[in-house]
Amino acid sequence: MAATGVMALGTGVLAATPAEASTHCPSEFACIYWGTTLDSGIRNMYRIGGAHRIYGYYGRHLVDNNQTEGWKIWLCRNRDGTNCDFALWPDRRQVFDMTPFNSVSLEP
Repeated sequence: MAATGVMALGTGVLAATPAEASTHCPSEFACIYWGTTLDSGIRNMYRIGGAHRIYGYYGRHLVDNNQTEGWKIWLCRNRDGTNCDFALWPDRRQVFDMTPFNSVSLEP
């Protein structure tokens, strides 16, 4: 199976273009989709813990936490993974208005 997107070295972020986008968030990843459904395709995938800046997320997007071992994805207003409003536990997915968020943080 070919990898989708390009891994940004050292960041743990995998970005996919719409044509390459998968509809399933892989195990051990947290994913943000282009739209509000699984068939809208994955926009970004996160696997490495810590803060990750996000850009250009306006309106509603599906967030899918398919991480293992209790890791959560936090939606944060500051770009450094602070001032976080929501945590999504593993094996959960939910649609959020992503407009106010400037980063996500992956934490155990």
